[in-house]
Amino acid sequence: MLTSITDGFLCCLLGKTPNAVGPLDSVESSDGFTFLEVKPGRILRIHHSAPERPGPPEFPGSSPERGAVRCQRRITLYRNGQLLIENLAEASRPESARSPRRCPPCPVPEANGEPGAPEPAGVAAKRRKRKPKRVVTVDCKKRITSCKGTHGDVVLFFIHGVGGSLDIWKEQLEFFSKLGYEVVAPDLAGHGCSSAPPVAAAYTFYALAEDMRAVFKRYAKKRNILIGHSYGVSFCTFLAHEYPELVHKVIMINGGGPTALEPSLCSIFNLPPCVLHCLSPCLAWSFLKAGFARQGAKEKQLLKEGNAFNVSSFVLRATMSGQYWPEGDELYHAELAVPVLLVHGMHDKFVPIEEDQRMAEILLIAFLKVIDEGSHMVMLECPDTVNTLLHEFVLWEPD
Repeated sequence: MLTSITDGFLCCLLGKTPNAVGPLDSVESSDGFTFLEVKPGRILRIHHSAPERPGPPEFPGSSPERGAVRCQRRITLYRNGQLLIENLAEASRPESARSPRRCPPCPVPEANGEPGAPEPAGVAAKRRKRKPKRVVTVDCKKRITSCKGTHGDVVLFFIHGVGGSLDIWKEQLEFFSKLGYEVVAPDLAGHGCSSAPPVAAAYTFYALAEDMRAVFKRYAKKRNILIGHSYGVSFCTFLAHEYPELVHKVIMINGGGPTALEPSLCSIFNLPPCVLHCLSPCLAWSFLKAGFARQGAKEKQLLKEGNAFNVSSFVLRATMSGQYWPEGDELYHAELAVPVLLVHGMHDKFVPIEEDQRMAEILLIAFLKVIDEGSHMVMLECPDTVNTLLHEFVLWEPD
């Protein structure tokens, strides 16, 4: 504690960034890790494990229509923020069987100022005729198959969140590697053993998203499954939106609601890096309290082994301040036509369960699974439960 305060005080006097992580010089593979240069001087550490033996061939007698899902939806966004989602594929069904998804309308004050009072007929007719701000029609057909055994065309991507590293996926990487799946897990810039550029612009959402795009294009095959945690869920959504034909399924772990990202103006992460460095022991303790359902010696060891919340104060501040993604709103998520599994730890103090419930309502094909004994770092707390849920979803195939 005293050392961090001294270092922070010196950095304020000298104008240097405390605990800065220097760039890596090597791009060679070492100890099962690969260092990929996504841009000149921007190097990411990546865990890449590919099966040694080829996977079994697909069932020759399987029908090409098996597991096929047709997506036909019309999404209407009104100026008051109301979102109307209609599944057009149900138009041919009887009226009693139709169930278009409608988002609850935003409350609008009535003419007499009382929201519950009946409105005049003329006002109601005028409101019904209001023009939408934007109308989007989604029409596509996807074949969602089961990824059984070891397949040469299946890759699982694991993307961590702010302050984490690929080490938080240790249990999941070992589990799926033993089953014969090809797995890829990168360290975000400034996290883990990836290089840390000394400019704040290197940690904006768009900069990190382009890094993930480079990693995805480098290792992607025919069927790719994206698994994200917390902030990493946003990059999974971005890739699924950019490459709908290549993304097979998406798994979101404690990712939050379908809202556009915008950094908070009143946040502790807006403090100068030297002050954050002085407060780093308090921040780590707060993360332990909020990130785990229990705060014993086991959880502290998991946090240490997972190399989580072990980034420089400059990188932490720049990453939190760079979370600006206005395109990622409800309309953006409603356009996704890929199956999504939502995993939520019941004791998560960072992401309320209502946000994941809202995400499940907006998405076309979504399944919400709640782990009662888990919190924000549920993949570290309950690895067996998480691995089982993930594997069942990987093997899931619609009738």
